[in-house]
Formats: sequence, structure tokens, C-alpha cells
Amino acid sequence: MPQDHIISAKHLSRADIESVLDRAAEIAADPDAVADRHDGKLLGTLFFEPSTRTKMSFTAAMKRLGGDIVDMGPVDQSSVKKGESLADTVRVVEGYADALVMRHPLEGSAKMASEFVDVPLINAGDGAGQHPTQTLLDLYTIRESAGFDDLTVGIMGDLKYGRTVHSLAHALTTFDAQQHFVSPESLKLPRGVRYDLHEAGASMREHTDLDEVLDSLDVLYVTRIQAERFPDEDEYRKVAGEYQIDAETLEAAKDDLVVMHPLPRVDEIAPDVDETDHARYFEQAHNGVPVRMALLDLILEGNL
Repeated sequence: MPQDHIISAKHLSRADIESVLDRAAEIAADPDAVADRHDGKLLGTLFFEPSTRTKMSFTAAMKRLGGDIVDMGPVDQSSVKKGESLADTVRVVEGYADALVMRHPLEGSAKMASEFVDVPLINAGDGAGQHPTQTLLDLYTIRESAGFDDLTVGIMGDLKYGRTVHSLAHALTTFDAQQHFVSPESLKLPRGVRYDLHEAGASMREHTDLDEVLDSLDVLYVTRIQAERFPDEDEYRKVAGEYQIDAETLEAAKDDLVVMHPLPRVDEIAPDVDETDHARYFEQAHNGVPVRMALLDLILEGNL
């Protein structure tokens, strides 16, 4: 079905997802074939929060498609500093671009902003809400590394505030994956996310100990404990540093286990894991370019 905006992974059907992944695979195999496809098109980027991978990969994606970007720049150097509302900001910037990408610290901000614009708006992360394009590159990495058949995925770390987790968990339900969620009690999936997953028919279990499920996993998706999402610093300190893995931890895993991480990492994956065959997180980050190229291509052509 046509997608005017990309706000949540919950709104992407399996057919939508597979069309993006298939297009990404074509682009990865022959990027020169699309080098001038969107010559003259502009992507507006509005990042109200810090970003490295997402912002740079969207920029690279648009330029590799032959287009260019217009960037709002740092928040403290924009009219937001003067008190301009989000609605006014996006209404202004849509006049300069053919599509918008926005990251904002408030959950629900992307959906709200999309109601004020006529060009496609892509959610690049809204607080602890959703991050659908990260999910698409995660699924692409999973498909290329492990496949989707009889898939068992473990997701570990900050499940309460982790928007990448919420998006990925929803998307995995469309592929009938078995999901194991590993976290301290204080960082379990939010009740609303659990409810949505159950309603979608997810096969899922929750754990506090990775050892309970490690040897059954095809994919282990690790997330950091996000200090910036905690409303209470004391709560953060209680769990900071928990749920770490190293090469010794993975000795109990399947030989072909795939370890992923949306990055940035702090200390939840030790550097010695980088040298193992399990590590896919840097490849995962690099996959952001062909996947976002595919998404932009389909959206700008009106084919998603």
C-alpha cells in the first residue's frame, strides 16, 4: 500500500518491508545504476537530537541517488531557539525539500509533524518511540546474515526506552520469528509494547538472564543502557553496566550466531567480540546506506 510517511514499523506490512529489502539488495549489487535517479531532488534533514549513523547515512544515501540535502543545522542555531513550534518548523522546511527526515526527543513528535506537511516525512527516531529505518537496516542485516526461516532472536539490554527495540520487535512479528527479551526488571518492555506484540500474535518470552536462551539464538541484538532516556539519574545508575557480553560469553552460543547492535555502544559488547565471526554491528551500520537509498528511491517514486 502507498506510504505517504514512514512513522512506525507497525505501519509497514511484510510486503512493504520486502520491497525495501529487495530494492536495497539490488542497489548494493549495482549502486551505479541509481547514481543519477533523483538528480535535482532535495531531502530536508531536521535533527533535534544528536546523530552520527542515521544522519550521515541518509545524507550519503540521498547524494548517492544523485540528489542533495538541505539541513536545518544545530537546534541552538535555528529558529527553534527563538521559540518556533515544531509544526511551524516542518511547514517551513517542507517548502525547501521533496521529502523530510526528522529526529526529535519527544515520543509521538514524528506523527504530529506528519500531520502538518504534504511531502513524505520519515521518522528517524522519536524519543523512546519508534525508529523504523533502523529496523529496515536491521532486517536487511538479519536476512543477509541468518535468513528469516525458523528464526530465533534474542534482544537484550534497554527494552524500556530503546526505540530500536520497539520497532524491531513489531517488524519481527511479520516474519513469525521467535523472540526472547532479556533485561533487568526495571528495563522490561513497556506494557503498551507488550500488548501490541501479543495482539499481533508475537511468539515471545521475557528473561532476566541471557544464559537461559543464548544457546538457542540465531541472532543476539544488544542495546546499550541509554542514560539520556532515563527521567531519574538514580534509576540509571542502578542498571548501568549490566548485561554485557564478551568473547567468552559467546563460547556457549551457536557457531553461526549473529551479534548485532544499533550503535553507539558503551561497554555492553567488549572489543574482543569484534574479532569473532559473530560480530555484524559494523556491517549493520554500513547497510544503512543501501537500505535508506532504497527507501528514499521508493518513496520519491511513489512506489511504497
